[in-house]
Amino acid sequence: MQRCCRSIRSHAEHGNENATPRRVGILAGWGQYPLVIAKALRRQGCEVYCLGTIGHADPALAGVCDDFRWLGLAKFGAAIRYFQRHGVTEVTMVGKIFKVRLFQRWSWLRHLPDLRTIRMFLPHFWARKKDCRDDTLLSAIVDEFASEGIRFAPATDYAPELLVKEGRLTRRGPTNWQRKDIAFGWRLAKEMGRLDVGQSVAVKDQAALAVEAVEGTDECIRRAGQLCPAGGFTVVKVAKPRQDMRFDVPTVGMLTLETLRAAGGRVLAIEAGRTILLDQSAVIDYANRHGLVIVALADPS
Repeated sequence: MQRCCRSIRSHAEHGNENATPRRVGILAGWGQYPLVIAKALRRQGCEVYCLGTIGHADPALAGVCDDFRWLGLAKFGAAIRYFQRHGVTEVTMVGKIFKVRLFQRWSWLRHLPDLRTIRMFLPHFWARKKDCRDDTLLSAIVDEFASEGIRFAPATDYAPELLVKEGRLTRRGPTNWQRKDIAFGWRLAKEMGRLDVGQSVAVKDQAALAVEAVEGTDECIRRAGQLCPAGGFTVVKVAKPRQDMRFDVPTVGMLTLETLRAAGGRVLAIEAGRTILLDQSAVIDYANRHGLVIVALADPS
């Protein structure tokens, strides 16, 4: 059910002229998705306080949100203080963070983490007592915010219409052989998700071409194109079997389709009800014009 963030109605209806709208915070990463959520919250009457991750977030967020500040990638102490200062206790994490940057040489010196971030990630990156899988790191962030009374909510609660519905989305559907590739890729992607490795795989003739890891879906697709210059491969993107909808929800948009076409791919299969499809009409139009196939499935087996 979609959250209602509308301000409490007028004094004539509720007898309270001093009622204030709900305040929602956004931790914004890369891509269009944070903008879409910020606009949805504003339409619902929310006050939106946004921290844009430096090197990731779209500067256009400053023109949509009630307040916008840039935030370093490793400044979670500053993030908590920002939301506390603005009376925000409900936050959503939206947009991609390029985790690969954390594994570059001297990355932590470049990002200069604040003290709270160092304490939070000490067991993961320095003491090596805990792993650095996505779910582990994100859970650490959620727990740290919760200790200060700030809870994370799924961004899809504010715009549930972004979750793709089941069915064939393009005029062209998959062939019987492509359906076999989808079923094979689905099983592989679900297993990779169970292991918290990645969400996407590229396959052809029921052989795995590329499996997404830290590099992200687009690079996975490009690598499949390099390994299969003949093209015609299928990309399957799914949610993890135990997907936490508060973060890392599978998302596709125009860039995904452009990358698929440039790499020589032909089919994109995504999970219905658990995948965000941005700019759906434009994406479908692009796919139809270029003879691509998009299907949203609950389970292809």
